[in-house]
Amino acid sequence: MNPKSLSAPLKVHCITVGELQTNCYLIFEEKTKTCIIIDPGAEGEKIEKETKKKNLNVVGIVNTHGHPDHISADNYLKKVFSCPVYIHPLDAEMLDELKNNIVSFLYFGDFESPHPDEFIKDKSLKIGNIEFEVIHTPGHTPGSICLIANNFVITGDTLFCGSVGRCDLPGGDESKLMESLKKLIVLPGDYAIYPGHGPQCTISDELKHNPFIAEIL
Repeated sequence: MNPKSLSAPLKVHCITVGELQTNCYLIFEEKTKTCIIIDPGAEGEKIEKETKKKNLNVVGIVNTHGHPDHISADNYLKKVFSCPVYIHPLDAEMLDELKNNIVSFLYFGDFESPHPDEFIKDKSLKIGNIEFEVIHTPGHTPGSICLIANNFVITGDTLFCGSVGRCDLPGGDESKLMESLKKLIVLPGDYAIYPGHGPQCTISDELKHNPFIAEIL
């Protein structure tokens, strides 16, 4: 599959939200204003304001994984835009456990766990006019995914600029994470990486400077 052929040219706008400084992304077509929100981890009103400022038509919410710092504004935005929420089925299982997780409570208070409408099971995901190639990248969580379109990849907490996602939380698996990284480093070097936290980088940058990538080369 050639990700560059999946969608019309897309714009990527990052909004950093919440105590853990999560990168929430608005992926949209400039011409039609069709938009998908990825990882709305907190501050739903802030995200809503930005979509209205850009006059975007939100047609879906996609979670790269099920940790609360990536999903906590799902319900708010789902109600605002009347759009479906998507997540990998292996991470959907953890959503109902969040209320009983003391770490989640300390960071996010008594929030309502989201209820996904659609499970991401295939190697592609099309919502409205926007289509992604989906790569299942377990390791940080069992159902972590990365999303590819045009010449960029959204990596959630699988791959950061100079680092990778932690594997010491429930469901984490270091060996699986290393295998998942192998799926990403074969992408073209000029592909932009939009991670779940921290700055943007490229595949080429990570091949040169990421010590975790060096371990698998």
